Amino acid sequence: MRRPPVTSEIESFIEVDFCQRAKNGQLISGDVFLTENVKQESRIISVLSDGLGSGVKASVLATMTATMALKFTASPMDIRKSAEIIMDTLPICSVRQVSYSTFTIVDIASTGEARILEHGNPPFLLVRAASDLDVAKTEVRPNRWQDRVISFSTFDVQREDRIVFFSDGITQAGMGEYRTPLGWGLENVDKFVREQIQWNPTISARELSRILVARAEEIDGLTAKDDITCGVVYFRSPRQLLVLTGAPFMFSHDRDLAKVAERTQGRKVICGGTTANIIARLLNREVKIDIGQTLDPKIPPAARMEGFDLVTEGTLTLAEVLRLLEEGFAPEDMKPNPAVRLATMLLDSDIVRFVVGTRINEAHQDPNIPVELGLRRNIVKRIAQVLESKYMKRATIQYL
Repeated sequence: MRRPPVTSEIESFIEVDFCQRAKNGQLISGDVFLTENVKQESRIISVLSDGLGSGVKASVLATMTATMALKFTASPMDIRKSAEIIMDTLPICSVRQVSYSTFTIVDIASTGEARILEHGNPPFLLVRAASDLDVAKTEVRPNRWQDRVISFSTFDVQREDRIVFFSDGITQAGMGEYRTPLGWGLENVDKFVREQIQWNPTISARELSRILVARAEEIDGLTAKDDITCGVVYFRSPRQLLVLTGAPFMFSHDRDLAKVAERTQGRKVICGGTTANIIARLLNREVKIDIGQTLDPKIPPAARMEGFDLVTEGTLTLAEVLRLLEEGFAPEDMKPNPAVRLATMLLDSDIVRFVVGTRINEAHQDPNIPVELGLRRNIVKRIAQVLESKYMKRATIQYL
């Protein structure tokens, strides 16, 4: 039975993200990473599965494993019993005559209680800034699979703890090379992760997973010799972002918009020239075009205003942000235009609050503007949905 939530002045947030590279020459990775937010129980479940071999066949095995693991872990069924059912269900490989797909299941609640089940993958790392913590693991051999070991552990995480888990494409990177004949190794991976956190104590799960995968790929000679996947769970105080877009429906509510902008703590973004001008007028501030930016012909340039982290154009920029979030993107591989900057800020935040004005913008009645842009409120609604469903963020929308 789970314990009741712990009351706290500042709630905790569970950030989950991952990075992945397919083996060189393969179009699809044989590793699969899935995450589910069990909202009614305030839990997030993440599964990393590594299918036997590589390519499509390995991907099928890993997808079956990860999907079943998510379903069983979210159910009341004992997590160890679930693992045995998964092993029984997987098809037998016609070549090697084994049904094999490794998995790591991380089940963490907002209370801080964590359960981890491991089979075949390298051991997970629990990184705690203040001290090291030895996590006790219980090993179980399923009755029908005596040659396989399942490790089960449960412990309480604290704020700023990170759980880092990965496929053997990380630990075996560089295997056979002069400097790493046995691969990078778990001890060196642990050291590297701790160094990154020491240099950047607030590094996000998204950034840490990308750095670790990039380093493994580098050790492999910049060509992935195996599928490489790293997942990171970061338990922390939430990072909040306020996004203001659109003028209020009634002119008399302009001052309410300015009050929200002035009084909200944390990072703040304005999307829309009219919105920016309203806030600038009421707060007695100046809007200036950011002349130091790299211009992109597809996206209007950003501006600057005291007290705000980013000021952009409205509907066109938000529509591009939605596309980036839906399709997935790597900020380091793209021009740092306002849409990329805003999408990156959204992913680096945990709780996003949208304040949306509903006054009709006459500029968007122009028939030359693409119909698919739709109304601003619908674009924001879709952004909020993809943030919650795909990126495990919390998003709220307030209309003015």
